[in-house]
Amino acid sequence: MKGQWSLILGLVVAIVIAVFAVINVDPVRVNYLFGNAEWPLILVILGSVLMGAIVAGAVGMLRIYQLQAEMKRLKNQKSNEVLEKEKPVIKDSDKIPNQRDKGK
Repeated sequence: MKGQWSLILGLVVAIVIAVFAVINVDPVRVNYLFGNAEWPLILVILGSVLMGAIVAGAVGMLRIYQLQAEMKRLKNQKSNEVLEKEKPVIKDSDKIPNQRDKGK
């Protein structure tokens, strides 16, 4: 069922993009640092959206990496704290006498 809804949503989005592309075919002048060119408006819009998606994806991936590193650091910190709590406390009275102490 989930796959069907994804397919339907994808088709609706594709139809909207196709209609948007047909409406916006007028050429526009794009100025670059080294020159200019005329492109259809839809290509300029889609190129801008694609570059924005790439930048947003890169920032999102960086944030995921940072959160994974923090999670790993916190897990290590927690396991160290657990090990410290489990470490037995040895008192002087609990020590096993060695051979030198037996003669006393």
